[in-house]
Amino acid sequence: MIRNYCNGIICIGLLFVFTSHKAPSCDIQFGKAVRIARVTGAPGAEEYLKNPNTSHINYNVGGTDLGIIWEMEKGRYGIFFGDTYGRHHFEEPVVKGSDWRCNVLAFSGDEKLEDGLTINNMAVDASGQACEIIYGGKDMSGNGNWTSIPTGAVRANGADYVHYMNVRHWESSNWGTNYSAFYRSDDNGVSWKPVPRVRFGEDSNFGQVGFSKKDSFVYMIGTESGRQSSPRLARFRQKDIEVQDRYEYWNGLKKEWVHDEEKATNLFEDATGELSFIYHEKSRQWLLLYFNETRAEISARYAPELTAVWSQPQCVAHRNEYPRLYGSYIHPLSAYSDHIYFLMSMWHPYNVFLMRTEIKYMTGL
Repeated sequence: MIRNYCNGIICIGLLFVFTSHKAPSCDIQFGKAVRIARVTGAPGAEEYLKNPNTSHINYNVGGTDLGIIWEMEKGRYGIFFGDTYGRHHFEEPVVKGSDWRCNVLAFSGDEKLEDGLTINNMAVDASGQACEIIYGGKDMSGNGNWTSIPTGAVRANGADYVHYMNVRHWESSNWGTNYSAFYRSDDNGVSWKPVPRVRFGEDSNFGQVGFSKKDSFVYMIGTESGRQSSPRLARFRQKDIEVQDRYEYWNGLKKEWVHDEEKATNLFEDATGELSFIYHEKSRQWLLLYFNETRAEISARYAPELTAVWSQPQCVAHRNEYPRLYGSYIHPLSAYSDHIYFLMSMWHPYNVFLMRTEIKYMTGL
């Protein structure tokens, strides 16, 4: 008998005992995540984690979060971080001084992750510090543009795109946003510019998103801005990423793709934040990670098709071991591995860590 101690789901033999009669059989069991290394910031007192990047010294990145990672080209990965503070940052993010940047961007060619995730370089300004990519506004009145936070990124049709939300306030788990939109780079992340023809409203269920590509489509799973809504699904062909009218949304009631965003239905019912997903080649299943604020855990689910019934959640990391954790961004290399590598944030010390969780699955799926 294997027990998932985070949420009490029990696996007997190869079958899960779930409360929902619609859940699939137990094809995948996610292990307890372990922390491999720091990705950003200075080591804490009595911390013995590997820290290959010393970003506080090299790029004036002392505190940051998220770590949205995507494959730009074979063997090269982009990593977007959120609100970022300088080398004098300590413990908790506090808006202060000229070193506050709403977002920064790193690049990595590291494909051996057991000893940490090495950043090869970052997008920097003339002084050598990591620079802001998406203009934030920095109006903290609650009525303007406070900050612009990346939520997902993808390479499509030969260019790199980042989806971001323009945040008005952080006052609750349903954050106030003005809109969500895209920036694009045509030169492998050197320069970026806004995409004017794609915009999601402040109440859109695609205020925050994750991306994954399969066959000729880009799939986009989205939630409202915040951590309280359930996820919904959209798709478009790579060439149509800037033609929002051609996006299709999954309506689970009709079992069909529709062109009206308002008719998209929930993939499952659960409060979902900071998600990412991949098609796992070894198990031939879609794997999804997300932060659930109510359970204070990073949850994992799987499904044979994005439009199929998703498994019940399994906890891979919990606040009991990682206080004030959030964020769950899967490294693309995980698609071919028996482990899922992902980037997780912790509010204290407000930095990003590389995590690994083992997956077990039936052979011959």
